[in-house]
Amino acid sequence: MSDAIADVLNWLESRNDIQSLRAAVCDLNGVMRGKRIPVEQARKALEGKLRMPYSLIGLDIWGEDIEGNTLVFSTGDADGLCQWTGRGILPVAWTAHPTALVPLWLADETGAPYLGDPRRALARILDRYKALGLTPVAATELEFYLVDPQSQRPVGPVSPVTGRRLDSDAALSIDEIDDFESFIHDVYEACRTQGIPVDTAIAENGVGQFEINLNHVADALRAADDAVLFKRTVKGIARKHGFAACFMAKPYGDRAGNGFHVHFSLTDAEGRNVFDDGTDQGSEIMRHAVGGLLAAMAESTLVFAPHFNSYRRLRPRSYAPTAVAWGYENRMVAIRIPGGPTGARRIEHRVSGADANPYLVLAAILGAALIGIERQMSPGDPTGSDGQGLVPAKLPPDWASAIASFESGTHVAEIFPAILRDSFVACKRQELNTFALNVSDFEIETYLESV
Repeated sequence: MSDAIADVLNWLESRNDIQSLRAAVCDLNGVMRGKRIPVEQARKALEGKLRMPYSLIGLDIWGEDIEGNTLVFSTGDADGLCQWTGRGILPVAWTAHPTALVPLWLADETGAPYLGDPRRALARILDRYKALGLTPVAATELEFYLVDPQSQRPVGPVSPVTGRRLDSDAALSIDEIDDFESFIHDVYEACRTQGIPVDTAIAENGVGQFEINLNHVADALRAADDAVLFKRTVKGIARKHGFAACFMAKPYGDRAGNGFHVHFSLTDAEGRNVFDDGTDQGSEIMRHAVGGLLAAMAESTLVFAPHFNSYRRLRPRSYAPTAVAWGYENRMVAIRIPGGPTGARRIEHRVSGADANPYLVLAAILGAALIGIERQMSPGDPTGSDGQGLVPAKLPPDWASAIASFESGTHVAEIFPAILRDSFVACKRQELNTFALNVSDFEIETYLESV
C-alpha cells in the first residue's frame, strides 16, 4: 500500500463521524457522477478496484444516455476502472451527515487512461508541456449568483442582515460582502479543508452576484480540480444557508453573466516566467501563445460556451467577448494581457462562462497556446482600448454553429482525443435537439394569436 493511501486511510480512521463516502468522476458537462459507498470500501476506491460504466462520462445534462452511443449499445455498456486521482479524501460539511468525496478518473481494463475522460484530456496536454521543459501556472476566477431556492425563476436572495430581498446591482459593495459574511466564511472554511486555494471575494455587477478568485498554482490539473471542487462547495454551502448558487452563464437576461476567467503563465526548468522579457509587451513566446489561442478560439467555443444558455452571455457591448481579439489591459477582448510587474506577466482568457467544464476549458486553452508556441504563430496587432485594430473574426454566434465548428476543427483535433470529441459533439447535439422540441412560454405568449 502506498504512503499516500495509508495517510488517507489514517485520516479517515480519525474521523469516526464519517460513515459514508462519495466516489465520483467528472463527466463532460462538469457534473460529478458516481456512488455512495460505505466508509469500509475506502481502500477499494483508493486502490482502483471500483468500476463504473464508460458511458457515465458522456451523459447529457439531464443524465440521459446519448442515443446511438457506441459506448452503450455496441459494448453492452461496459465498465471501466475508477482510479484515484491522488487528491486526498475531501471532507464534505454541508450534507445532513458528514461525508467525504473520493475524486476518481477512468481507466480501461489494462489500467491505461480512458481518453474520453475530460481530466485525462488535460493531463495529456500537460505531458506535452513537460516534454518541452515547461510548466503552466494557472489561476481561475469564477462568478456565481446567489438566488432564492423557492422561486421557479431566479430572483435575488433575502439579505441575512436586513431581511430585504436584493433587487439592485452592487458592484464591489463591501456592505453586500458583509451581509453575506456567514456564507462566505463557510465557503472559505470548506475550501481550506479541501486544499482549494481561495483568494479574494467581491460583490459583482449583478443582483446577488459574487466572484471568488483562486490563487495561482504550478499544476494546471490541480487548478482544474480546484475549480470543479469549488463549484460543488459553493452550491453545497449555499443550500446550507438557505440559498441556491447558480453558475449558469446568463441566469438573468438583463444583468451580467457569470464568467470563468483563466490566468496562466509558463515557467521553464529553472522556474523563470518565459512570458517575461522585462518589457510591458511580454516575450515572443507569450505572443506566439496568444496566436495559438486566437487561431483555435472559434472552433473551441463549444468548450467555453457548452450550453443553450451560454450564448445569451456572449453578446456585443458587454464584458463577455464576441470577437477573436487580444489586447493589453483591455477587458473588452477575448485575450487580455494584464499590466503590473513584468515578472508576473501572464495571459488572461476571458471567453468561458462559469457553466463550462474546467478540465475541458484548461485543456482547450493550454492546448491552443502550445500549438501557437510550437508553430510560432503571430497574434497580429493588439486591439486598443478604443477598439482600433479589432480582428474581424467572430466567435460562433449560436450553439449549433459552435457544435459544427468544434466537430470540423483542425486545432481541436490536435488538442482532444477523437473519442472525447465524438462524445462531446453527440452529447451537445442531443441537448440541442431536446431544446428545439420545447417551446417557451414567451414564444406562446408572443405568437399564439398574433401571427
